Amino acid sequence: MTIAQRAPTGIPTAAGATNEKCTGLIEVRGLTKHFSGVDVYRNFNINLREGEFISIFGPNGCGKSTFINLISGMIPMDAGTVLYDGKSMAQTRLSYVFQNYRDALFPWMRAISNIQYPLKILGMDKAARVRRVEELLAEFDIQIDLNRYPYELSGGQQQTISILRALITDPEVLFLDEPFSALDYEMTLFMRERLQSVFLKRRNTMILVSHDLEEAVQLANRVILLTRRPTRVAEIVPIDVAYPRDARILATPEFVAVKSHCLEIFSREVSRRNSDSPSNEEED
Repeated sequence: MTIAQRAPTGIPTAAGATNEKCTGLIEVRGLTKHFSGVDVYRNFNINLREGEFISIFGPNGCGKSTFINLISGMIPMDAGTVLYDGKSMAQTRLSYVFQNYRDALFPWMRAISNIQYPLKILGMDKAARVRRVEELLAEFDIQIDLNRYPYELSGGQQQTISILRALITDPEVLFLDEPFSALDYEMTLFMRERLQSVFLKRRNTMILVSHDLEEAVQLANRVILLTRRPTRVAEIVPIDVAYPRDARILATPEFVAVKSHCLEIFSREVSRRNSDSPSNEEED
């Protein structure tokens, strides 16, 4: 199905104003992917607005992670195209935060070298790399000994390093696959707020895959709810709750109402039988 989009209206803030309007589109056309002969996506079409924080949520095995892996170029499509405001993947600055931070970080590099690595690949000199890391750390207000190796850090600290590394190049689109799964709840709430701050300041497009509906709704201004396979869009839910959204927003009537609506759609999709789904699900 193709999702029709209204004209961009910007992102609401607590003061009632909006920051810069969304101008471009991420256009996904004819997306097709199958595993072991079973379709996960079949001629899937959707438009996503650039400059938005988008959450992807749906039943287990519906292809949430597969979707961002396909449109980021992490895995090949069987068919289809993706354009970022008319540009190809190769012409767009894309970054990715993996769920499995232990495999994503280079164990032989200190934390600061891991963060700087994308800038080194881009040819930035050492002094400029150090300044960029200092600016990013100040923005997040995170105190981590960056001279340590990843194996000397806690799981939450390692995932924090992964997020900082993904942000260091100021990507146009940032993909996040369960980025807070390794963090305790206190750190998760903290990182949600920091990620919102970065989003509101820079307006990078952020596309988040989450198994946590609370997280998906708290962070995004639009939640894409997916069906069982072959995957289509069940509904696109706008989250008209002003940013920034700290932990106190989670108990407000407006937040609970939106979350309940999403949960209703999710429960409906979970209850549907899908005879095409194999017993062993390939990707989430």
